[in-house]
Amino acid sequence: MLSLRVPSTSFDFPRFHAGDLERRWKLGRDSFLSFSHRRGFGLGVSSAKSETAPFTAAEEEALPEGLQPELMPKHVAVIMDGNGRWAKNKGLQPWDGHRAGVEALREIVELCGKWGIQVLTVFAFSTDNWIRPKIEIDFLLNLFERTLKSELETLAKNNVRISIIGDSSKLPKSLLKVINEVEEVTKNNTRLQLIVAVGYSGKYDVLQACRGIAQRVKDGEIEVEEIDERLIEQELETNCTEFPNPDLLIRTSGELRVSNFLLWQLAYTELFFAQELWPDFGRSGFIEALMSFQQRQRRFGGRKS
Repeated sequence: MLSLRVPSTSFDFPRFHAGDLERRWKLGRDSFLSFSHRRGFGLGVSSAKSETAPFTAAEEEALPEGLQPELMPKHVAVIMDGNGRWAKNKGLQPWDGHRAGVEALREIVELCGKWGIQVLTVFAFSTDNWIRPKIEIDFLLNLFERTLKSELETLAKNNVRISIIGDSSKLPKSLLKVINEVEEVTKNNTRLQLIVAVGYSGKYDVLQACRGIAQRVKDGEIEVEEIDERLIEQELETNCTEFPNPDLLIRTSGELRVSNFLLWQLAYTELFFAQELWPDFGRSGFIEALMSFQQRQRRFGGRKS
């Protein structure tokens, strides 16, 4: 599965010393493996053997009853929230929740590929998360790197393109190397584009776009009068996709905010807030969100017909 998220909010990690990390990692892994076996699903990380079928995005699936293909969103964005609370509720360690979040994301990636959604953007790590304890950050980035490595072959085989957006200046060199590899290997894939926001925030995105445009004005490439919405959107990080503005944003765990995610791009996005914690948000929750989306009339500032 693809854990391209370790939720951008609410990590709630315990504080512990770096010397305890390996021991606690093993304990957490073993407890979650036991739990996942009882639930009947496997992990999507290289250190654990998955007992689920491989990712099958290439296989189309009929839409669930009630969903209309012509009304499906082209781009869905997700704030995957609640992994830590999910683990706490089950008496597990926080990192177990993030591994469960990996499995939840894997299912949504599969469904997007099967149901004709063309872009899925997930919030993996916010610029605001850099203030957290270093050991938490190291764990999350390591999990992200391990998952990218373990899923690359499967995603490439199933025609999924991976794009990573955000400020990469603070990311470990080993992770940057893996990111470059997965983007290069999957760049020509066309079935589904999975955009993973790492070291990202909406404010950061607008700021870096402004700086880029200012530099172009300074260099004499453009005049101030030429700056318009189209030009700004060309400078945003989501210029990596044909459909940069999400049609639907889903946030789990009952929180009612967008948490500095895709602020420009969400101008006319339909919002859906699910009560389920992210690891519990699966096929049925996704269908509910899509049903809600298809029942809305999108007017983009116009009058209701």
